[in-house]
Formats: sequence, structure tokens, C-alpha cells
Amino acid sequence: MSTRLQQIDFALRGEFITLDALLKATGLAGSGGAAKALIASGRVQVDGQDELRKTAKLRAGQVVAVQGARVRVLSEASPASESPERQQSPP
Repeated sequence: MSTRLQQIDFALRGEFITLDALLKATGLAGSGGAAKALIASGRVQVDGQDELRKTAKLRAGQVVAVQGARVRVLSEASPASESPERQQSPP
């Protein structure tokens, strides 16, 4: 019996986010304390490696795995989005 892995894409709003803040922001942990306990338990991996640092800095391109979920950290700017400056104004 296979279980389906939940895929989550998380867009950064700055240069990095700490691991505990990411778990809380994605809803994988109900609170900051729960996120820290989850990390301390050894059940969180970053880029395939166990991560025990609660405030490890995550940057775009990294992947976090925990509790049947996989979170891809993405840069804030999306190539598919078009900025308002590029939209054409009526003649």
C-alpha cells in the first residue's frame, strides 16, 4: 500500500526562511514550539539529509521533507508572472 506524498511549493519573501518558521508557515507544525520539537525529534530532512538545527537558513532551491510532505522552497519572483510595468496601456 503506497501513501501519497503531499507536495508544497513555498515562495520566499526574502533571501531565506528558518526551518522552524517554514514548518509553521506551511502548516506542517501548529506552532513554533511544535516545529522546534519536530526538528529536534530528527524527523525533518533538508535536501535528503537529517537536519537538527531549528533555525537552519533555507534558500530557494532547497527541499524539506517531513511527515509525508515535501516542501520546495522557491524564489519570490516567478518567471510566469508579468510585472505591471510590462503590461500595455491602451493607445
